[in-house]
Amino acid sequence: MAAASGVRAVGRRSRRLFDIFVAEIPWTVSSKELKDYFSQFGSVQRCQLPFDRDTGFHRRYCWIKFSTPEEVQNVLQKDSHILEGSKLALRQQIRRRRSQR
Repeated sequence: MAAASGVRAVGRRSRRLFDIFVAEIPWTVSSKELKDYFSQFGSVQRCQLPFDRDTGFHRRYCWIKFSTPEEVQNVLQKDSHILEGSKLALRQQIRRRRSQR
């Protein structure tokens, strides 16, 4: 059980490395489509779209990592982001310094 909680803690820490949290993603959208969409705002380094092992579907949220803070601001300046007719909910991730952990 201790190993499982350690894995969860590592997962939480790694998510802090991402710049933007995206929710309300339609079921039919893939991580490639998300990466392609957000690449119009800058260089997407990583798109993490978690899947549910039981259902095989993604969980309708992801984390996006950009190359620079300016690219993140480009995304956040746009009023709404719509994929396949659904409005995405975006939230900027707050980066913490090592001393704050």
